[in-house]
Amino acid sequence: MILTLTLNPSLDRSIEVGSLTRGAVIRAAAAHLDPGGKGVNVSRALLANQVRSRAVIPFGGAEGQQLVTLLAAEGIDMISVPVAGTTRSNITLAEPDGTVTKINEPGTALTAAELDTLASAVLDAAGSADWVVASGSLPPGVPVDVYAVLCERFAAAGIQVAVDTSGPALVSALAAGPTLVKPNREELAEATGTPITHVGDVIGAAGKLRAMGARSVLTSLGADGALLIEGDQVWFGTSPVEEPRSSVGAGDAMLAGFLAAGARGESALAEGLAWASAAVGLPGSRMPGPADIDRTAVRIHTPDPALPLTPGG
Repeated sequence: MILTLTLNPSLDRSIEVGSLTRGAVIRAAAAHLDPGGKGVNVSRALLANQVRSRAVIPFGGAEGQQLVTLLAAEGIDMISVPVAGTTRSNITLAEPDGTVTKINEPGTALTAAELDTLASAVLDAAGSADWVVASGSLPPGVPVDVYAVLCERFAAAGIQVAVDTSGPALVSALAAGPTLVKPNREELAEATGTPITHVGDVIGAAGKLRAMGARSVLTSLGADGALLIEGDQVWFGTSPVEEPRSSVGAGDAMLAGFLAAGARGESALAEGLAWASAAVGLPGSRMPGPADIDRTAVRIHTPDPALPLTPGG
C-alpha cells in the first residue's frame, strides 16, 4: 500500500476557455471541480488503476468538508484530520493549446499539534505500507523543515519516503535522506541554483540532489519527458501527447505510476511517463485510469547531455 500525506490540500476548479485575454469577459467552454493537492492526486491516480492507497489530509471549513465529500464520492480510502483553519480553493484556466494559468490560494496554517496528529495518523496506518508520499506546498507558518522531520520519523518506522515539494522545503528534506525526490525542471533549478537548458543540466543538477541526501531523483520535464537517476544509472524517457488539455496533476500521475510499477529503473520510469501523458490528455485534474493509458508512445532513450530542452518548458 502507498500512503500519501498532503499538508495543503485544495478544491481545484478547472475552467476551459477559448483564449485568455486580460480584462475581457470570457465564456467558459467547460468547468470541472476536483479534489486537489499533490498527495491527493497521487492517491486518486492509484485508485483509478486499482493500486491500494490511503490519503491523509487536514480539512477545515465548508471547503474542507466539500473536499472530503468529493474524495469519498470517488472511493478514496482516507484519514481526514479536522483543523481549525479553512481548506484552500485553487483556480486553473486551460486554453486549447495546453497553456495553463493557475491561481493558487496560500492555504491555512497548521498548528504544531495538528502537524503531530497528521504524522501520527500516517504512522498508525503504516503497518502495511510500502511507501509514504509527502508532497505539496507548505501552508503558511509551517516550519520549512517539516518534510525533513516527517521523513526522519517515517524512515525510522521502516517506511520508504518519496518527497515532492519545492524551494527551501525540498532542500531541507534532502538532509533527511528520502528514498526518492520528484522535482520538476523549475524546482530542480531552484534547489541547485543551476540553469536547466539541456539534458546534461538535468543530469548534473539531479546529481547534486543525490549528493545532498536523496537516494534517487525522478525529474519531470513537461513536454520534454522525464529523467531518472538511481545509483550510478541514468534513464531518460519521452511520451508525446497529440492533444494536450491540462497539465494539472500530470507530475502527480507520473509519481503514482512510477511507484505503482515498483519505483525502480527503466520500467518504472516508462510507466510513470505513460500515466503522466494520459493525465495531460484529460480535462482539469482528472487522473487517468487503465482505459486512458497508452504505453505505446513511451520511449526510453540513452540520455544525450547536449539535447536542448524546450525553452521555458
